[in-house]
Amino acid sequence: MRLLNAFPLTLAAACAASALLAASPARAQTAAPAASVAFNAGLTTDYRYRGISQTRLKPALQGGLDYANGPFYLGAWGSSIQWIKDGGGGASVEVDIYGGYKGQVSKELSYDIGVLTYQYPSNGLNPSANTTEIYVALTSGPVTAKYSNSTTNLFGFANSKGSGYLDLSATFEVAGISVTPHLGRQMVKNQGSYSYTDYSLTLSKEVSGVVWSGALIGTNTSAYTGPGNKDLGKPSLVLGAKINF
Repeated sequence: MRLLNAFPLTLAAACAASALLAASPARAQTAAPAASVAFNAGLTTDYRYRGISQTRLKPALQGGLDYANGPFYLGAWGSSIQWIKDGGGGASVEVDIYGGYKGQVSKELSYDIGVLTYQYPSNGLNPSANTTEIYVALTSGPVTAKYSNSTTNLFGFANSKGSGYLDLSATFEVAGISVTPHLGRQMVKNQGSYSYTDYSLTLSKEVSGVVWSGALIGTNTSAYTGPGNKDLGKPSLVLGAKINF
């Protein structure tokens, strides 16, 4: 995903979508489960990443796969996007590849450490939109705190290596519905005017094998714009459906 900026549009969920955005509860390090592979496919009315639309406020197709073996995991996820073409590049797809390790500090505290790379094939932007981040997350009960740090330029921002994103989220079950509040802070190194805060409140429920979701998502910035001066970070309701198999 990425933030679109004004010159080319500027920024990755989460997610997220957040998305990618929050760590899962750690697997027990004793009696580790057998290796497993899972797939998912979905449709959303707007691909928001860290609060910023990646699809010019339009729908996106998404899908991914995850492999887990004890505390280790690997995965890949993809989505249709629009912002790179709007910024003068050629990519219409984002592909995320990630891997890491989950464990426990105590019965009440778990951690997740990993690396995530966002790839935009043939993106054609200079600097390149391709971005890699390392991250660490701590989870206690329903609450997760996660920090991501870019080891490259961040989504095409020049001289932005070392940018950081802080993600605070929680997941609660209320009357059979999953409720996930989120607050995040994107810090763009050497590009302070593009740093901002994002927020969301997501409700989701599985019905007949399909996870239906609705999220109120917004930011405190108007610096990220698309064609026609569209505000890509404006508050909006985003609906989604996902199948896990």
